[in-house]
Amino acid sequence: MVVRKRKKSRKLRGRTRTMGWGRIGQHRKSGSRGGVGAVGYHKHKWMWVIKYFPDWYGKKGFIPRGSEYPRKIDAINIKDLYELVEKLKLDNKLKVEDNKPVIDLTQLGYDKLLATGKADRPIKVIVKYASENAVRKIEAAGGEVVVLSQGKS
Repeated sequence: MVVRKRKKSRKLRGRTRTMGWGRIGQHRKSGSRGGVGAVGYHKHKWMWVIKYFPDWYGKKGFIPRGSEYPRKIDAINIKDLYELVEKLKLDNKLKVEDNKPVIDLTQLGYDKLLATGKADRPIKVIVKYASENAVRKIEAAGGEVVVLSQGKS
């Protein structure tokens, strides 16, 4: 470790007790800092704000309370759907109706069914939203899709 050659106490030796800052509390209170807290960020500390926190001021967006608008929709593709069916079958959690596996995607945390992949077996899917191509592919394979929400999908 490097030894400091000049200590402050040695440097200030022989000076008065105010050390050159005057008699009454110079360099002592919050006035020397330019204020307490966020004081002066729009005035004398503005360059500090620009340099270190450029996004401190201004609008950042607003999310209404109780709104579902900004919530991300969790989607699953048809190719992943058949893998999920196999996994549920191994865990003995798969329901079967009319020799068709029934999978409720709302209980598994998915909101939307998308059409990437090939539907090769009949399956019944219960989901909140589904794309038109996904519904078409599942029905062409002999399955059915129950869409719970009739809104925009």
